[in-house]
Amino acid sequence: MRLLALDYGADIVYCEELIDLKMLQCKRVVNDVLSTVDFVAPDDRVVFRTCEREQSRVIFQMILSTLVKGTRRPVTCKIRILPSLEDTLSLVKRIERTGIAAIAVHGRPQSLPGQQVGSCWFFSQAVQYDNHYTNTKYCLCQMLREQLESPQGKLLHAAQSSREICEAFGLGAFYEETTRELDARRAELLAKTPEEVEEPAEDTSGVIKMAVKFDRRAYSPQITPKMCLLEWCRREKLAQPVYETVQRPLDRLFCSVVTVAEQKYQSTLWDKSKKLAEQAAAIVCLRSQGLPEGRLGEESPSLNKRKREAPDQDPGAPSVQEPAVPGELCKKPFVALGSGKENPLEGL
Repeated sequence: MRLLALDYGADIVYCEELIDLKMLQCKRVVNDVLSTVDFVAPDDRVVFRTCEREQSRVIFQMILSTLVKGTRRPVTCKIRILPSLEDTLSLVKRIERTGIAAIAVHGRPQSLPGQQVGSCWFFSQAVQYDNHYTNTKYCLCQMLREQLESPQGKLLHAAQSSREICEAFGLGAFYEETTRELDARRAELLAKTPEEVEEPAEDTSGVIKMAVKFDRRAYSPQITPKMCLLEWCRREKLAQPVYETVQRPLDRLFCSVVTVAEQKYQSTLWDKSKKLAEQAAAIVCLRSQGLPEGRLGEESPSLNKRKREAPDQDPGAPSVQEPAVPGELCKKPFVALGSGKENPLEGL
């Protein structure tokens, strides 16, 4: 939205209102892939992102009194018009006492929505700078407003990713092209700086790998690949899966390796969060063994059975219908594919 305002001739632009404590917890990261500077929270969420196009023209919004005392730079304040002139002037005088250098007046009351602008142009910028889809979706909903009941608006409302938002606006090809360009730029940067790339610490020899990603749309909200893998390990009397996840500094993407019965599994595709990377590793393990992974229409029968017949039962305890037999390890042996080693469970 800030870049859109600059393209329409604005002299300065404002970021969203931020809390000082939140910014103190952030780490400043130079994002060479997007050509931006990101301020990243401990949970890997981008709190503030800026680029060269708005350098010296973006105003960072924070709490006034503390900010004025804590910096030598001029601090300004932006307000909206209140219902009456007297209330507006009273607010201006109260803000003036904090010691700010200037006050900007946003010339409309809070209750009046902004004018609709080029939503497709806005979204193209959001994709280009990898804006989180939830923020993009919110901004587009504010732009469309009464058009949300249209077929396009309903597709936007149902979208759960940037790809789906693009498809709602007929920009699926643009999304694919932009994604390819960013991936190519990322690969080029990685090739130039291999020493900065963090690979899994464990020896990767014998690791079973697949190029898979976890797509939430393909799975039930109540059942995930990690749940299926954990349930299978409990049923087969195996130790719980162990996940080892690393983050790549260059683009802050994640890769996870899961260990089950002394065999390691990994997706070769890096993901945007630790949780998604772990789900991808679980998928590799489950697919290697030909096990259900919780996809829609392919949910694990054992998970459904537990939910239907014994919702309060301990997931680790044997069910009434399937009592545990002493000495019986599992009904389906675990096969370590591609490792070239003997099955660690044979003879047990």
